[in-house]
Amino acid sequence: MNCLKSQFKKYRGLTLIETLVALVIFMISMGAVVGFTVNIYRSYSYTFAQARAVNEARKGIQTMVKELREAKMGDDGSYILEKADDYEIIFYSDVDKDDKTERVRYFIYDSKSESKTCVSYSSGGSCNVDFLNFSSSPIDSAKVNVCVEGDLNEINEYVDIYADGEYLGKICGTGCGQCQGVWQGCTDFDVTSLASDGSISFTADSSWQVNSFCDWQEEDHSIKAKFDFSWTEESVGQEVSLKKGVIEPTGDPISYPSDQEKIYTISKYIRNTLPVFRYFDEEGNELSPPARLEDAKLVKVHLTVNVDPNRPPDDFNLESSVQIRNLKTNL
Repeated sequence: MNCLKSQFKKYRGLTLIETLVALVIFMISMGAVVGFTVNIYRSYSYTFAQARAVNEARKGIQTMVKELREAKMGDDGSYILEKADDYEIIFYSDVDKDDKTERVRYFIYDSKSESKTCVSYSSGGSCNVDFLNFSSSPIDSAKVNVCVEGDLNEINEYVDIYADGEYLGKICGTGCGQCQGVWQGCTDFDVTSLASDGSISFTADSSWQVNSFCDWQEEDHSIKAKFDFSWTEESVGQEVSLKKGVIEPTGDPISYPSDQEKIYTISKYIRNTLPVFRYFDEEGNELSPPARLEDAKLVKVHLTVNVDPNRPPDDFNLESSVQIRNLKTNL
């Protein structure tokens, strides 16, 4: 009998406390294994995402450089370079090899826009519009497209355009008609410096020969003016995307309608603190904005890519440069 008791004690199971301790140890071990596996997976996923983002940016730069190298006059006679800003460049190039020259825009900041119209009922009168507090962020670029309608069929019948009291230019005088009932003389003006404080006012002032007998929408007016104001805001260091806008030439005479621009996302996770585009003359001197369109012969491109700046690895910087073939001289 004592022998049986001894054998029973020898082969008895775990106590409840021992079972609980073993279970806790097992759960802790499994938790460590799962945590390690998850961390490995996340690290791999992030590394893969970063590599993909860098590869997309590299391909985008390669395509951009090729198109810039082959840039040429627009089919409407536009100059090779239309815009040469730090974060946006506009040029003309046959990007799809269809023997037509497209208007190409690369940029990282999306444009915002507002449109307003005004009317004058006085002969030789004026009208104005205000865009007040349109932005509280730093402005990278701003422009206005102004169109007019009215008694504008003679060479001495025209409209002077002003922004914050500063003369921008003249519309019509030639090429416009009398009381046509359509917008005419549409012209773009760069107003970046004037719009830097987040507010801007525009005035359309007609010459004294313009009479008030037109009746498109409003009776007995001398002129109507439409101001399509657009701007881009700086987001230095924040995540943005490199985008590409393309406009095909159309019509007779040929034009590049802005409302027909097709926009594509080229690369995500761009976090530039430095300009994307820098411009240099034939001597290798870096150009400031006023001289870029006229004197630029070489363009340098810089993109900073980082999927998550709070995790390693650090920013990945891509750089390239291109001589515009139809502009270069002795570079």
